[in-house]
Amino acid sequence: MSKRRTIIPKGFEFYYEQFHFAPAVRVGKTLYCSGQVGWAGPGHKPPTDPKEQFRLAFENLRQVLEAAGGDFDDVVEITTFHVGMQHIGVFGAVKGDYLKEPYHAWTAIGVAALFMPELYVEIRATAKL
Repeated sequence: MSKRRTIIPKGFEFYYEQFHFAPAVRVGKTLYCSGQVGWAGPGHKPPTDPKEQFRLAFENLRQVLEAAGGDFDDVVEITTFHVGMQHIGVFGAVKGDYLKEPYHAWTAIGVAALFMPELYVEIRATAKL
């Protein structure tokens, strides 16, 4: 049985300490990434521009992947949670800057709200390292 290893990138400690969850957990060669949002953490507000917020969410995901020894090429699946779907085209364009062929599995889900009212999306990912 594989051991679990908690992944907490530098600067993400507050998630573990304040909200009691790990940004990612590695079990064997599989990395389970918690949902990442377009927020730079305490003391910051999410950008109001959807494109900027989506880029920040992907950059946060990049930090989690890199802390585990991976990158976007290792991502096999993402689930995205969107407050409304009016920005899905912009999101898809930004996603295309980060995730390339061969494409990953993707499920996009519309939700009523995320943990901060200013947020438009949360990105959850699974990677094979």
